[in-house]
Amino acid sequence: MSKLLVAIIASITACSAALAQGGNTDNEFLKYGYPGPESDFLLRSRYAASYNRALRNPNWVAEHLTRDNLNGTADRSNADFKEDPAIPVAFRALLKDYYRSGFDRGHMCPAADAKKDLDSMKETFILTNIAPQVGAGFNRNYWAYLEKFVRDLTATFDDVYCISGPLYLPTKEGDKWFVKYQVIGNPPNVAVPTHFFKAILAKNSADAMFALGAFALPNEAIDNSTPLT
Repeated sequence: MSKLLVAIIASITACSAALAQGGNTDNEFLKYGYPGPESDFLLRSRYAASYNRALRNPNWVAEHLTRDNLNGTADRSNADFKEDPAIPVAFRALLKDYYRSGFDRGHMCPAADAKKDLDSMKETFILTNIAPQVGAGFNRNYWAYLEKFVRDLTATFDDVYCISGPLYLPTKEGDKWFVKYQVIGNPPNVAVPTHFFKAILAKNSADAMFALGAFALPNEAIDNSTPLT
């Protein structure tokens, strides 16, 4: 679990470095611009996100949850999935990519974390907060239970910080390791992650100590009786 968290932090740091380099043309090698890869930083009312233009998925989505900001009456039935106009059309995840793909549009920042007002909830339905997830047994079940677990931590802690995102992990075939993932859309456009992660940091304002946890789940149906360890 600790190795996973280190890897996640390293990935976020690398994304931040890439963002910083994006505007750096002060040396001879990058005189005419930074070639990429490009990661878009997106700041919404309930989350911040880094978007991967190559995979058409978020790199990560970061939240801050409190007892107060989880309160609200916004209803997800009044929100619709939509493409992100902040991303150039050539690099966007598209609504049609998910059509008959066999995958759910899985939230990284859950809609239930943004009940405070409808505008905030609608932002969770933008496709830069979404990645393809197996529906039955994962997005609609085990992943949703993990989302609730994170929300429930606010009953114990004053501040809960959560970073969620997709992973593309290797599998062994014979004596070799490969990274393989499906791509949905016609033409193929959006990568299907092999796994998803949540890294959680929680604390009370009067306490100098932090509670820390990280979880990586395969993008597949998971039996409800499987312990979250």
